[in-house]
Amino acid sequence: MTDSALFSPLPLRGVTFRNRVMISPMQQYMAGPAGLPGAFHAQHYGRLGIGGAGTVMTEALAVTPQGRVSWHDLGIWNEAQAEALKPVAALLGDAGAVPAAQLIHAGRKGSVSRPWEGYDPLTAADAARGFPPWTTLAPSALPANPGWHTPLAMDGEAIARTIEAYYLAARRAAGAGFRFLEIHAAHGYLIHTFLSPLSNRREDGWGGDRDGRMRFLLAVAEAVRAAWPGDLPLSVRLSCVDDQPGGWALDDSVAAAGALGKCGVDIIDCSSGGLGERTTTKMVRRAEGYQVPLAARIRAAAAMPTIAVGLITTPAFADAVIRDGSADLVAIGREALFNPHWALHVAQALGADPGFAGWPPAWGWWLEKRARAARAPAV
Repeated sequence: MTDSALFSPLPLRGVTFRNRVMISPMQQYMAGPAGLPGAFHAQHYGRLGIGGAGTVMTEALAVTPQGRVSWHDLGIWNEAQAEALKPVAALLGDAGAVPAAQLIHAGRKGSVSRPWEGYDPLTAADAARGFPPWTTLAPSALPANPGWHTPLAMDGEAIARTIEAYYLAARRAAGAGFRFLEIHAAHGYLIHTFLSPLSNRREDGWGGDRDGRMRFLLAVAEAVRAAWPGDLPLSVRLSCVDDQPGGWALDDSVAAAGALGKCGVDIIDCSSGGLGERTTTKMVRRAEGYQVPLAARIRAAAAMPTIAVGLITTPAFADAVIRDGSADLVAIGREALFNPHWALHVAQALGADPGFAGWPPAWGWWLEKRARAARAPAV
């Protein structure tokens, strides 16, 4: 057994993560129009749960029907959805991972098809297939990309309803058995569009200077914190920098992190970009951990725990992110789709679990015997 920073426990409020590996929220687009999980989700989250991570976060759960990205998103805008998510939370918890959920309102980036169907705004052709487009919401009536639908600028009543929807969704998430919750305020979705001066052109109290543009985020955070149990941790995912000149910048994220801490947020999930074109689908070669400096800066400047995410794939690098103090959790996304047992394999590679103790015992007993046999003298 060796000392590994990545496999040290992390306490946040009344929850202790068994290690610093988090499975990042990843949209699967496999739900039906009712927003309910099915057999696919049980298999998907079941395999991630037994993969050894300290916490597994669901894909983003829409807080309203209008807040979905697509017709195939999971939701948590009603009690039937919360009830259907209980087995997902239980699967994760029974496997030893902290069951986590993420809340989203897609804003102007909603009403689109699934990635493998184009990832474009829905059209009359989609309506003919039973998936009609809907009116999206944003702080200002500005489309996300040229040729996209123009969203409806939210009035005060729509803003109040949306904040209430986040409050109710947080209550449902707690009732479903989740023990870690995240507000998605990144990647060009609704909250991010309030933050960025490129997408928020309002002249009322919900726009203008940085404080005005942060008002919606802080109102949502306060509402969620009021609904979410006091002994359970709360995260916010930020796009720490916009992908366009003149947008939201890292200094703005430092300020937002400090303000969120005063609202009862415990940790900042540090991503970037996505205000317009979806950066996750760009064929761009990036260095491993290209967003880690964002997490390190916010952790140091705002004195807030952080989550590092973005092309973290190798054991030594992931361990160094924690050991060097750049972040408190390392979020693994597509690498976990490729290898759902990534955390278990990394624990082996780092010497943190040489005896397969972290594996399900029905597997670990045999694997430990196989490993010993491989080291035994040949006969």
